[in-house]
Amino acid sequence: MQNKETVWFIVNPISGTTDKSRIVNLIPSYMDAERFAIKILYTQFKGHAAHYALQAVEQGIDVVVAVGGDGTVNEVARCLIHTQTALGIIPCGSGNGLARHLFIPMNPEGALQVLSTCHVEALDYGMINETPFFCTCGIGFDAFVSSMFAKSERRGLLSYIENTLREGLRYKPDTYEIEIDGEKQRYKAFLIACANASQYGNNVYIAPSASMSDGLMDVTIMEPFTMLEAPQIAIQLFNKTIDKNSRIRTFKCKSLRIHRNQPGVIHFDGDPKEEGTDIQVSLEPKGIRMVVNTNDQVYTPPLIRAFSDFYNNMNAELDAIREDITRQQQRIRSINKEMLRRLRNH
Repeated sequence: MQNKETVWFIVNPISGTTDKSRIVNLIPSYMDAERFAIKILYTQFKGHAAHYALQAVEQGIDVVVAVGGDGTVNEVARCLIHTQTALGIIPCGSGNGLARHLFIPMNPEGALQVLSTCHVEALDYGMINETPFFCTCGIGFDAFVSSMFAKSERRGLLSYIENTLREGLRYKPDTYEIEIDGEKQRYKAFLIACANASQYGNNVYIAPSASMSDGLMDVTIMEPFTMLEAPQIAIQLFNKTIDKNSRIRTFKCKSLRIHRNQPGVIHFDGDPKEEGTDIQVSLEPKGIRMVVNTNDQVYTPPLIRAFSDFYNNMNAELDAIREDITRQQQRIRSINKEMLRRLRNH
């Protein structure tokens, strides 16, 4: 009898607003028990997903599925580089940039349908200093906002937009020196993004033409802009035309070095990290195996898709808030009943 393909699901129970128990309950319906041997693992602390992923590599597991947001995906994926264990994704985070680039459906049923085909391809990944990234990395405003978002008590798209609008009004661009193949140029920039995939997440396309299989990363330099120009830039980020803006400089390369005057924050796949004045970014071709979607995609204009996703994400967050309010109301009613009982007894 042919051996079953082994698949581990690493579930981050606190990422995003999606109910993970529903996803886990759906798995048997999509992953054929005669073809797949399934194991479900739950993370309990930061770094737990990486611990499970390393175990999977040691045991020769065929596919490890990250059930969570971009942070969980990165934590799992960086343990799988240059191994035969493939990465699968069920997106449950705030942005889901890598999943969206790979056309992984945002609903659990669609994502599980893709996983059930188990079509694996070798794709590129990047390195920023000593840290792997799979979607985007960068310095400047996007890294600054990632740092603010990480400190926020609230998660989700609304919180990210709130941080972006609030901090964007007072952020001061820096001057950077970029070196490629020994040639140096200086730029005053709002941000510098190095992209392996096309978007940050939530269909915000910082590098519309980026490919994960061309052996090159797409570098986007956003020069300082006025408040009057900001709405146009925002629209172009959503409709995949940001590279047409006069404030944008783009190019492709395999590696580059960025020098800045002071240490500060960078980001990798949306996670912030403090680094020094010199940043080395490079691309590793065909370094990770991933389960990809092979189905033909029905084209939806990016701006329409972005607003649709925003509406769905907002509804999910509002549902979570309503559930929390309901639980608090039930708790208050229970406390009131207990107080009345005690008063009667006295």
